[in-house]
Amino acid sequence: MAHKTASHEQQKIQVASMNGFGNRVKQSNIASGMMLALISIFAVTILAACGKQENAAQGQGMPPMPVSVVTIEPTSVPMSAEAVAQTEGAKEVEIRPRVGGILLKKLFEEGAPIKAGQAMFLIDPVPYQIALANAKAQLAQQKARLEQAQREAQRLQSLVATQSVSQREADNARSDNALALASLAQYESAVREAELNLSYTTVTSPLSGVAGRFELSEGALVSANTSLLSKVSQISPIWVRFSLSDAELAQLGGPLTQKVVKDVRLVMPNGEEYPQSGELNFAASGIDPQLGTQLLRATFDNNDKRLLPGQFARIRVITGKRDGVFLVPQTAVLSSDQGKFVFIANEKNEVVVKPIVAGNWVGKDWVILSGLEAGDKVIVDNIIKLRPGATVAPHPLADASTATTAKPNESAGSK
Repeated sequence: MAHKTASHEQQKIQVASMNGFGNRVKQSNIASGMMLALISIFAVTILAACGKQENAAQGQGMPPMPVSVVTIEPTSVPMSAEAVAQTEGAKEVEIRPRVGGILLKKLFEEGAPIKAGQAMFLIDPVPYQIALANAKAQLAQQKARLEQAQREAQRLQSLVATQSVSQREADNARSDNALALASLAQYESAVREAELNLSYTTVTSPLSGVAGRFELSEGALVSANTSLLSKVSQISPIWVRFSLSDAELAQLGGPLTQKVVKDVRLVMPNGEEYPQSGELNFAASGIDPQLGTQLLRATFDNNDKRLLPGQFARIRVITGKRDGVFLVPQTAVLSSDQGKFVFIANEKNEVVVKPIVAGNWVGKDWVILSGLEAGDKVIVDNIIKLRPGATVAPHPLADASTATTAKPNESAGSK
């Protein structure tokens, strides 16, 4: 009986334990359900708040970005190419003495205009005056010898008729006369040479132009045909030397000749265009294999002496006109790995990217060869803020200041 009673008590304890465990499970399930319900309510609240904010933002709306646009139309531009150029004198000579000696005096102003034949330097003439006097004295002696030989030949010739002298003596007298006559010509040449050397002691300019600086100083010993005294450059007309690459020549239709070039313009370093047009006066017959360029030269009238040899400038060569192209401000043209492109505003005022093929510059504009169509509205400002598909508020470029001024008033009115 005692054993049965113990077993019965254990069964009661187990049943009680199982009932307690079941109650705890039920309580846990109820807690979890309540937690899920709270989370759901919180999520719905957040979504509702976000929806209200989104609706409010949509209702308020961000204004489209104002941009300036230019409506392009086809036009004609000159077929031209520009290159760096350098001026040089049409004629440039180095002034060197033709005789040696002591340089006594400089007879010109450095950098001043000079005329052909004008005296520039004086070399000590005394040695050459002495040489001339000596040559003249020798010439006088030879003239006396010639006269003596002529008299002797005539005398012996008359004696041959009477057979007073032999024919051989008369022939020798005629030969002496001929030798004396030849020597006379030699001494006359020596006199002319001495006179010429004396004249070379006054160094003159062979052409009209502008004198360079004096390379030596008065009192220096100069050597004939060696010492450089100065330079003279003819600057009216003046030459401009430049080169064009294969790519630039291709834009102009190929290598240039004097017949192909219609006009040549010179752009000064300050951006001002030289008032007078030039002419192409030299075009190399081949392309330099090392540089891949064609050497060219143009000539310009320079009566006002505004251009000086050695100046750097830009030269523009025009060979004709190109029709059906577009001009776009340089600020509107962008570059990428795939080439150049522009942003345009379409009919819906949305930003669209258009790849283009650009030529050269005309003033401050790019020449667009292809990629655009007549009537396209090219965006020229706020480009860095744009993205394809964005909505913009385009206005003509001329009205950019008006739009900028009106924007703060509109913002104030919206407030």
